Amino acid sequence: MTEMKQTLFFDLDDTLIHCNKYFYLTIDRFVADMLVWFGADRIDEEEVRAKHMELDIAGIHALGFQSDRFPQSFIETYRHYAELTGRRTSAREEDRLWRLGRSVYDHEAEPYPHMAETLDALARAGHELHLYTGGEPLIQHRKIARLGLERYFESRIYVRQHKNVDALEHILTAGGQDRDHTWMIGNSIRTDVVPALTAGIHAIHMKTDAEWIYNLIDIEIEPRGAFLTLRQLAEVPDAITGYVSGAQRSS
Repeated sequence: MTEMKQTLFFDLDDTLIHCNKYFYLTIDRFVADMLVWFGADRIDEEEVRAKHMELDIAGIHALGFQSDRFPQSFIETYRHYAELTGRRTSAREEDRLWRLGRSVYDHEAEPYPHMAETLDALARAGHELHLYTGGEPLIQHRKIARLGLERYFESRIYVRQHKNVDALEHILTAGGQDRDHTWMIGNSIRTDVVPALTAGIHAIHMKTDAEWIYNLIDIEIEPRGAFLTLRQLAEVPDAITGYVSGAQRSS
């Protein structure tokens, strides 16, 4: 039935492929360096993590998802503690932190379980698949190419430095999407769920066990359509079919 066809926007990082876990591992290495350089008796590990998170999120608000933001947050945290403790900074140490921060983008793209099977099932069902992700085009398209995701999304790929309400609204308006039959599927409440609900489309929150604090904000918008929370990509096709079928029966 043509009414069953939906337009599905998928997030990339931590929805289709792993991302946060590599950032967490890199932050662990950064904190370990800080404790060696400044002394575990002079700085507190959890305070270092909290200060880094504060500066990293401030960078996102100012610059969006630029790749240089993450290594710069290491250097800013390092300089903060140098000033706090009176320890001199070192160009060699700052260079090490810059290279460490940049290294997070060198990891191979690792798909979440059932990624290919889920996208295959949705494509076979006749849904139109779009990919909407935040970051720098070069880095994000490299991940997409490594996993051959173009076979699902073709030219329907959108990479935005600022992934927010305005960015999604622009994409939906430019594409002339029927919002009664359009979905956003992603892990971030801030950049996926809230923009989708604000735009009046359906939303699926792919819940992760260790979510980045930046992604966690309150939802103060009444859903116009579906708002589902799932834990596995394999659940997505049945969840969409079930909602659409129920909506058709009640109409």
